[in-house]
Amino acid sequence: MISVILKGANVLETESLLIKDVPKDDRPRERLMKAGPEALSNQELMTILIGSGTRGNSAMSLAIRVLKHFEGIYLLKDATINELTTIKGIGEAKAINLLAALELGRRIHNFRVTDRYVIRSPEDGANYIMDELRHLKQEHFVCLYLDTKNTVIHRQTIFIGSLNASIVHPREVFREAVRRSAASIICAHNHPSGNPAPSQEDIQVTKRLCEAGKLVGIEILDHLVIGDRKYVSLKEKGYV
Repeated sequence: MISVILKGANVLETESLLIKDVPKDDRPRERLMKAGPEALSNQELMTILIGSGTRGNSAMSLAIRVLKHFEGIYLLKDATINELTTIKGIGEAKAINLLAALELGRRIHNFRVTDRYVIRSPEDGANYIMDELRHLKQEHFVCLYLDTKNTVIHRQTIFIGSLNASIVHPREVFREAVRRSAASIICAHNHPSGNPAPSQEDIQVTKRLCEAGKLVGIEILDHLVIGDRKYVSLKEKGYV
């Protein structure tokens, strides 16, 4: 039997507890309407998303099972329908609801008004793409294309996989720059290990792209290596 105290309510939650057994003012939906979503615990928010229980399982007990399975909310970002439906009481419909909510949250968090974002420093560039890149399981090589005022006019993933000077070819990087009439480019890629220390391949790719940029008249402003909430600017390291 699972037991937990609901945050914001002095109610002992058990496997058999139903929403109707909870005092009305302490029910998740009512608490959200009264106090706002930020006042609810992870379990209460999950209960609302799950919506209804199944035979022998309340929505609250299902919420506890999901959170227990993923050891909290952090690992939920990688959840799949198949994994969610292995949890007793979570069918495809509930799994789809949860994944849709997660994806909406991710899109809102990553949303950028690209036609107004100006990059004035390596930190600006890192902040622009940090949350998008830092959790990826593979290396993604991304280019930010800027106008003459250093405003981002386009962002494109050029390559996915281990960085290699023979694979990340300048023509792929500069083709889009010419197409977009970009004045300059900031390159970036992530290190799935979380450690942004540049490798020799990173440095080699950077030098090759800078040389190509001089030939075509489109400057490589920086190459950012993204780790987990950390980054390294190869411009600041003297390689650009």
